[in-house]
Amino acid sequence: MPYSAKSLREAADAGVISAADLDRLLAFLVSHEGQGDASPAAARFDAAHVLWYAGALIVIGAMGLFSTLAFTQMGGRALTACAIAYATAFGVAGHHLWYGRNLRVPGGLLIAIAVSMAPLAVYGIQDELGWWGKFGKPGTVQDFYVWVKGSWIFMELATVAAGVVALRYFRFAFIVAIIAFALWFMSMDLAPWFSGTAHADFETQRRVSVWFGLAVLAVAWIVDYRSSNRDFAFWLHLFGLMAFWGGITASSSSTELGKAIYCLLNVGLIVIAVILMRRAYAVFGAFGICLYLGHLADVVFKDSLWFPFSLSLIGIAVIAAGLLYHRNERAIAVWLEAHLPAGLRPRSATA
Repeated sequence: MPYSAKSLREAADAGVISAADLDRLLAFLVSHEGQGDASPAAARFDAAHVLWYAGALIVIGAMGLFSTLAFTQMGGRALTACAIAYATAFGVAGHHLWYGRNLRVPGGLLIAIAVSMAPLAVYGIQDELGWWGKFGKPGTVQDFYVWVKGSWIFMELATVAAGVVALRYFRFAFIVAIIAFALWFMSMDLAPWFSGTAHADFETQRRVSVWFGLAVLAVAWIVDYRSSNRDFAFWLHLFGLMAFWGGITASSSSTELGKAIYCLLNVGLIVIAVILMRRAYAVFGAFGICLYLGHLADVVFKDSLWFPFSLSLIGIAVIAAGLLYHRNERAIAVWLEAHLPAGLRPRSATA
């Protein structure tokens, strides 16, 4: 939970902490910020922050997702030069705002834009040199956001590398969104490499997505464990879940046991959401449970009069479990605090 220096001084005035403790605490926080570990100014839902984020997303989209065919016809060499020019300009501007003006949010967003130029630069190099190999020429820049092809791997690797380098000097969480987005695409584009063909079969794509998603989630948990002050893992949790949950949901189990296990897995995601205080796990888990209940209503109990009533009783039981948890929330939090590793202990509700 973030607190301002004003809040801490008010606590000292109220006698909660002593003046000496306040001075030591503020000195510690200032030194902590100097080491690059303290949280930058948090994004708020006000006009300035909305405009900053909207502008950054517009620029990122303009140079990729929403680029036109005429833009692609500039040729590989021109596209790479354009990407480098954009990255340099936004990188310099971001550095100035971050270090020179102490404007961390707009500065960090400009650095994120610079990172997002990496796939365009690599695309231009590949287009110029014709380095597509057996996976075939993927087409235009905007095709990167539509088609699954092994040739995109190099663009995604470059994006991840650029993001990691940027995070080394600019500890801004939104940069992780660019990295996580590239990793999510990589989870799909790796399938042709494993299958050895230009177009991997659906089952191969599904399995690669599941295992790659698990790997990204493992990285997210490690980041959680090592980042005590800021939520750098938000986007990793989100895109890791998209890859893992999407691959699991796309499985074609023909048995009711397999579908019931799928439901239990989604229940497990909700349990993890409670433990980690990560809303994303609850959202995906709830969707999965709804899909399973829809299957029961449409197939297993299609014409059963008792199914709606039974399902209502289950819903009431879930609400009752929520009330029971609310009554014992403090005791549960104490137990988790005592038995879970530091990186897995409940935190304020996030992703």
